[in-house]
Amino acid sequence: MCRPVWVRRFVSRLRHSPQGALGVLLVALVLTATAVGPALAPHNPETFHPQHRLQGPMQGFWLGTDQFGRDLLSRILWGTRPTVLFGVAATLLGTLLGTVVGVLSGYAGGWLDDLIMRVMDGMLAVPGLLFALLIITALGTGTLSALVAVGMAFTPGMARVARSATLAVRTQDYVKAAVARGERITYLVFREILPNVLAAMVVEGSIRIAFAVMLGASLSFLGVGAQPPSSDWGLMVSEGRAYMFRNPWVVVWPGLSIAVVSIAFNLFGDGLRDILNPRVTG
Repeated sequence: MCRPVWVRRFVSRLRHSPQGALGVLLVALVLTATAVGPALAPHNPETFHPQHRLQGPMQGFWLGTDQFGRDLLSRILWGTRPTVLFGVAATLLGTLLGTVVGVLSGYAGGWLDDLIMRVMDGMLAVPGLLFALLIITALGTGTLSALVAVGMAFTPGMARVARSATLAVRTQDYVKAAVARGERITYLVFREILPNVLAAMVVEGSIRIAFAVMLGASLSFLGVGAQPPSSDWGLMVSEGRAYMFRNPWVVVWPGLSIAVVSIAFNLFGDGLRDILNPRVTG
């Protein structure tokens, strides 16, 4: 069966981007674990095994157990889905808000552009984790509040990317031709500008998933994100740090899981940027 042209072009360019190929492989493994991880878990992640508390890797508990005797492998597998979905959802929220703000600012220009960008600059001046904590203070603790906080923290950066892409697109001849035809603003934005801005937003968003995962884990570690008895990896590190000298595996495995997912999406985003680069030939 003949593959579509875009598939052949994608595969061809992927061969020229080793980090992209590695990123695709790692992301595929992460998504597989997200989809079927709970079904592969050998134990219930909340079942206590008091006689096996704080054990290292052993038969029956391949990654060891935590302070309550819960199987770490099962908790890691169950934690993959909420961790990855959190990162994707928070990034989508930040990308959506940032795209709307950035396209509006870039297309409007003038004093409105200056006003919007100064507000975004002020928000960017606040570190992401601190900004997220400020939002959670207003919304309350919990996974949903953390998701909204991370999405809001990403909005200024995504808005600047969208604005930059919009400024480059709105001067193109096809946009000028649409303006000369008398097309409405909605047509110009949704048919001419937005489709040509999406590539930059997709690349930036794919990279920011990694930061969303780390930021979400940080919030859970601080106790304002996921709450017990969740299998969230950041929460697992927070709960296990008091026992790390008795059994370091309680923090090694969730910490390593966070690192692998973050690296996977970082490599995938870098590779996607190379693949979508028009100067790269297949």
